[in-house]
Amino acid sequence: MVRLSAGLHAGAAAALLLPGAWPWALGAVGLNHLALTAAGMVPSCRLLGPNLTRLPASHALRNEVALTLDDGPHPDLTPQTLALLAEHGARASFFLIGERAQRHPGLVRAILAGGHTVENHTHTHPLHFSTFGMAAQRRQILRAQQAIQAAGGQPRYFRPPVGLRNPLLDPVLAGLGLHHASWSRRGADGWLADPVRILRRLDGVAAGEVLLLHDGTWRPDPGGRPPLLTVLPALLQRLRAQGLRAVPLPDPWPADAPRRQNSPA
Repeated sequence: MVRLSAGLHAGAAAALLLPGAWPWALGAVGLNHLALTAAGMVPSCRLLGPNLTRLPASHALRNEVALTLDDGPHPDLTPQTLALLAEHGARASFFLIGERAQRHPGLVRAILAGGHTVENHTHTHPLHFSTFGMAAQRRQILRAQQAIQAAGGQPRYFRPPVGLRNPLLDPVLAGLGLHHASWSRRGADGWLADPVRILRRLDGVAAGEVLLLHDGTWRPDPGGRPPLLTVLPALLQRLRAQGLRAVPLPDPWPADAPRRQNSPA
């Protein structure tokens, strides 16, 4: 879609040279911008570039689902989350905010020691990230990458705040050797406080899905606790009853493919 948009802009520029064509050219460009904006508002959309929303078929055949947790590490909730995952024999991918990883490098190491993976969720989690140009996006992602790497992690995936992006993100990620990942289902525990409502959003999980919860952002439940502490054990028990296993996101590089460097200066 990005290449088509570039071609449309070039065609519109050429059409401006034709008598009476400028209203059609400007209209086409305007509609194109609306389409790009709409695509960026849908986290699962693939029109703006590759986007992992489900596990590869081989993982689904093994009855695996990917569990991802955003916005950590948090000094209180992340250790409790790690304990719950260990208790249930589950593993996950943690999408970390760079400045939090910088503040709590020991938690990053604890996540890795538990057999989980750490991924990139920007450095400061700006909610207006999708309005940034390429330079600002790159700074946010690169600073987070460096902070997480300094704590011992090696992120392979990137997830933008709130899952929103614009057409400029894909070339930025390509330059940094990162892959875009969203989800197939989210609990909305970043703003919902009721564990029952959160779990209801996760009903009917199937093999191959990518699930999203949060271990760094939440609204307290009626008892004043993070809803994740109720939701996570219930979800893991439910998955086990369905014969499903929670795993981190897969390695995006085939075993025989050369890996791109993703820690540029």
